Amino acid sequence: METTEAVSETRSVAVTRVAPTQLEAVWRALMTPAGAQTLLGAGGQLGNKGESWKADDGTYGITRSFHPKEQIRFSWHASEGAPATLVDLRMRAVDSGTELTIVHGNLPEDADLEALRARWETTLEALITAS
Repeated sequence: METTEAVSETRSVAVTRVAPTQLEAVWRALMTPAGAQTLLGAGGQLGNKGESWKADDGTYGITRSFHPKEQIRFSWHASEGAPATLVDLRMRAVDSGTELTIVHGNLPEDADLEALRARWETTLEALITAS
């Protein structure tokens, strides 16, 4: 008898940057309305686990995990009816400041990986500047 196993490889993009500021300052910047909009898009506001968000550009989702000064994970729909993807922002203190990593996963085959990578690079740079 032959046994087969389905293996699902998910597409993702990951971006990491180090802010030259302390974790507390980065977190404070992220928790402002401007910081939330930097992460989610204009109009987007972060909420606690289970709370939904929607940005002016039509992207929307639900906060899946919220651990202050450690991690924020949220579903991300590119537009109404688009499949859910998952964005995971992690942060940790390092000797030189704060390491920030965004992984955007569960991306569909037609996702523009370079555009998403550029978006998250811009996001992290803006968060670093704001902190």
